[in-house]
Amino acid sequence: MHNWIRRAACAVLALSAAPLWAQAITPCPADLGPIAQCYRGTDANGANYWIAMPRQWNGVLVVHAHGGPRLSAATNDNNVEDLERFAINVKQGFAWAGSAYRRPGYGVRMAAEDTENLRQFFLKRFGKPRRTILHGQSWGGNVAAKAIELYGDAGQYDGVVLTNGMLAGGTLNYLHRADLRAVYQYYCNNHPRPDEPQYPLWMGLPENSTLKNKDLEARVNECLGLKLPAAQRSAEQQRKLRNILAVVPVPERSLQSHLNWATFTFRDLIKRVGGRNPFDNRNVAYRGTDDDAALNRGVQRFDADPAAVAQLADDSDLSGKLPVPVITLHAIDDPTALVEYEDVYRSKVAAAGQSARLLQTFTREHEHSKLSDAEYAAVFDSLLEWVSTGRKPGVADVDAACARAASQVLGGCHFDRTYQPKPLFQRVPPRHAAP
Repeated sequence: MHNWIRRAACAVLALSAAPLWAQAITPCPADLGPIAQCYRGTDANGANYWIAMPRQWNGVLVVHAHGGPRLSAATNDNNVEDLERFAINVKQGFAWAGSAYRRPGYGVRMAAEDTENLRQFFLKRFGKPRRTILHGQSWGGNVAAKAIELYGDAGQYDGVVLTNGMLAGGTLNYLHRADLRAVYQYYCNNHPRPDEPQYPLWMGLPENSTLKNKDLEARVNECLGLKLPAAQRSAEQQRKLRNILAVVPVPERSLQSHLNWATFTFRDLIKRVGGRNPFDNRNVAYRGTDDDAALNRGVQRFDADPAAVAQLADDSDLSGKLPVPVITLHAIDDPTALVEYEDVYRSKVAAAGQSARLLQTFTREHEHSKLSDAEYAAVFDSLLEWVSTGRKPGVADVDAACARAASQVLGGCHFDRTYQPKPLFQRVPPRHAAP
């Protein structure tokens, strides 16, 4: 038995001795039960976590940063979904550790710190891994990219995988949703309704609002008929929907979700920046509708507070600093995290002189939360090979690794070897003087 495996086995027995971290052995998700032992607990800051330790551990640890931000507290009964989604890591022989963060809501630096705290706890209780990979999914991609900038200089991590990541940073990730709130309200005028208290739309919702997700869904369906088959929508519903999607081209299938984020997530995010506005649409020219001039005259306009922008940027914008190799995996038709975020990240990395440490890969898939297991296996295997040999792979190498994994893992391979994302604001309305 290798020494690092022996140390890990001893550490498993000592895990219950952790004085500040509550923990308990717990059943793994069903498909991992035969091959792993799972633990769940709470760290010293109140962050719930899960750890899965393969019974035949290969010495690699994956530290996972989950997406969101979730707006309700995750208990350790419902904090298992990330492990279930990325169970392929454990099947590859990797240990897996994921924090639910100390509180719900926005806070990239907070989530990055909780992720790093869990890595340190793992080391104390299981011993030093042979390799440590940081993985961020969705908003967790922003968290992981920030964490490697904050904590990556001292050799804590060997590499990073970012999947369908929100990699434009907080000041750019949400601008199209601020546009959506304004444009939706111009056409629908029911969020808020005319007889309800009015508020600036950048707030998302007033702090004391009792509006729920189901209430917003009812209002959107009333105006746009999203829950109806297209053929059953009225001509006016079809016109409004067509105009909204022409201006803010998110997929129709995720329009409701983007409005939810522009409502409930915005309320939380605004609270984190002191109730000030980090978004602007003052000089946006909205185009593509049946009457652009009327829209641009009538849409609600708002100006960003420089202090709020600076605070949000400090929390979640990225410098492009890469102390270790990074591979990103992004679905071209991701309905949630725009694939154009990858262009913003690539530009940041290039400006920092770190392009040699970044490989971006893209797939022809149409989902956000879960891509092919074979693709996940391929990017992790390719990253570990890069770390071990020092040779940066190409997209073709990752695709070939996927083909090898696909013989044993579900999902198939959908890599596009030539795709390059457009700049972000070719999709979001261009920022220049409105007519």
